[in-house]
Amino acid sequence: MLKRIFFVIFTAAVLACQAAPKTQPIVEGVTNVKPDEQQQIVIKEVVNLIESYNYKKIQINDSISSLVLDKYIKSLDQGKNYFLASDIKEFEKYRYTLDDDFKNGDLSAPFYIYNVYAKRLNEYFNYSLAQIKTKFNFNDNDTFVYDREKMPWAASATALNENWRKRVKYELVNLNLTGTAEAKNVETLTKRYKNLQSQTSKTNNQDVFQILMDAFTESVDPHTNYFVPTRATEFNEEMSRSFEGIGARLQMENEVVKVSEIIAGGPAFKGKQLSAGDKITAVAQGDGEFVDVVGWRIDAIVAKIKGPKGTKVRLKVIPVGKEMSSKPVIIDIVREKVILEDQSAKKKVKTISTNGKSYKIGIISLPAFYADFKAANAGDKNYKSTTRDVRKLIDSLKNIDKVNAIVMDLRGNGGGSLVEAISLTGLFIDRGPVVQVKDLRGKIEVDEDENAGVAWDGPFGVMVDRLSASASEIFAGAIQDYGRGIIMGSQTYGKGTVQSSIDLNKLINPGMLQKIAGLIARDKTIGTSPGAAGAANVNLGQINLTMAKFYRVAGSSTQHKGVIPDVTFPSVYPMDKIGEDTEASALPWDVIPSSNFKAVANLAAVKAGLIKNSEQRIANSLDFKYLKQDIADLKKRDAEISVPLNEAKLKAERDAQEAKSLARQNELRALRGLPAIKKGEKVTKQDTFDFIEDESLKVMGDFMQQTGNYVMNLGNTGQQF
Repeated sequence: MLKRIFFVIFTAAVLACQAAPKTQPIVEGVTNVKPDEQQQIVIKEVVNLIESYNYKKIQINDSISSLVLDKYIKSLDQGKNYFLASDIKEFEKYRYTLDDDFKNGDLSAPFYIYNVYAKRLNEYFNYSLAQIKTKFNFNDNDTFVYDREKMPWAASATALNENWRKRVKYELVNLNLTGTAEAKNVETLTKRYKNLQSQTSKTNNQDVFQILMDAFTESVDPHTNYFVPTRATEFNEEMSRSFEGIGARLQMENEVVKVSEIIAGGPAFKGKQLSAGDKITAVAQGDGEFVDVVGWRIDAIVAKIKGPKGTKVRLKVIPVGKEMSSKPVIIDIVREKVILEDQSAKKKVKTISTNGKSYKIGIISLPAFYADFKAANAGDKNYKSTTRDVRKLIDSLKNIDKVNAIVMDLRGNGGGSLVEAISLTGLFIDRGPVVQVKDLRGKIEVDEDENAGVAWDGPFGVMVDRLSASASEIFAGAIQDYGRGIIMGSQTYGKGTVQSSIDLNKLINPGMLQKIAGLIARDKTIGTSPGAAGAANVNLGQINLTMAKFYRVAGSSTQHKGVIPDVTFPSVYPMDKIGEDTEASALPWDVIPSSNFKAVANLAAVKAGLIKNSEQRIANSLDFKYLKQDIADLKKRDAEISVPLNEAKLKAERDAQEAKSLARQNELRALRGLPAIKKGEKVTKQDTFDFIEDESLKVMGDFMQQTGNYVMNLGNTGQQF
């Protein structure tokens, strides 16, 4: 039904008579980026969707226009390093017109603003490149103001030039402090700036459109997002934890794309022909002609290399360690579906001792709530999902590792699939409500775990932090409301809204897509779809639209407030900088009636003892002492906006900081029986210590001791532990 309504609104708007977009002013001195017909259509439809279906029931008006202008300018030049005060004054004429322009598909104003930015950026590169060869006096007591956000816009190019000159000097000071020769540092910085200038010159209208749409949708609410086609693909691959290609991660280095990593299990890994560090100079599809890709944008090269599984791609490669003048090696690779196992759920087992008794605890690290919906819809019985992966890990922990307890680590987990959050909760509770969802009409739906039984009925804990959001908060909130386990860490992010992913292409019929393709094909100089001559080449992108709000089974929203842990630790992340409550356009916190759920235990009495023991350990913990110092230092640094350009003074400050850090590190290593390290010596991964995890495991040890004969009602059988 919803799709049919979308279809009517979308198609009607495409067919409607529209005011012709205004002529975009030309900015002299740069290649002017212009919007295409496809983007003009998309902006109108995004306005329609937001006004009709966003949970806020918001109208795109002058107020929103003003917010968009400020956000857009800030996204281009947050540090006030490029635009002049005169530029900003000129842009004021657009403050209350963007709303009407968007409704008419007119993007001339924001694209003009971008082109002015591109001109200023090019001026910065040219001036800075000339300044690099200046003979600087590194003994002067001048300073570089690196954070100009709260300062006024520069009144003249002369004022900006002075700031840019100091930035160049600061970068040279940093290179000097590494111990390399001054002449070599000049060469390094020159290459860095030329590479940045080259990459910036490759910015296209899709890039500009994405920046604009981010500013637009974030002015409505923090989690309504539009993705241009390439970003939509990245989002969906992230959600599914898979993609079709060769299984290699790439990075740009001096105009040439380099292999940064070979993904385990992928076709490149299996073929053993491609290695990290190899440079790719040309790409061919199947047995077709090679296309030279040196100097291309990295996303365009990735698009050439990726492709449907079962198809062949050929690469011309300069092997790692060889010069670009070397004869390239030709590699054939058949594309396959690549599973990103390193971004999937993983397990480990640790043993702790509490009051002389040992406990084995399984830790499941979950980076996101993912699901390969495409494979599931295609009938793939082995499609990848969070719940499937975690169930297997639980089976292994329970039957092979014989653990006494399990801890789910959701630190840094920003969410993902709502369906997976519900089904994952079902592995730990025996049927019942998991989350309540209220749509934009005010209708409340209770989503339940409908599967009988549990995968794990023993002692359970959940680790969270400030970056745990959305689906993580649904899971942690349900576990807490049911009394099913102990939540440990810091207050979570507070994202209590639900987004629906809408493929804009699916809202219109093929005939309309053909008409849009015809419009785009009329101006091939600004189009972005390769061979934009048919409906198959039209890609309108995707919008993740906030259409509902979720609530815990007890009725409380997680919006703004998030989940408050049962046992709270100091936050590694600044609470006043990260979180839903720092977003100006975020929805408020509220409550609805509780659902009809039955808690499996009341852990209130147990929690008091856990909190007391944890607070005592934290008070005596050197790790937490240093964490609190770091938090205080971060607040102090956050208030600073400048840095000295006197090389000796800067070196003394950094040496003192490094000495302090080294002394602290060795003090902590001594506590753990590890040998001291010397200045410049790298710490091995095996030597790293997760003190947040360690304290969480100690809390679980206390939990098991305090609930030795405690029985939880998990379905028909009580679990004693």
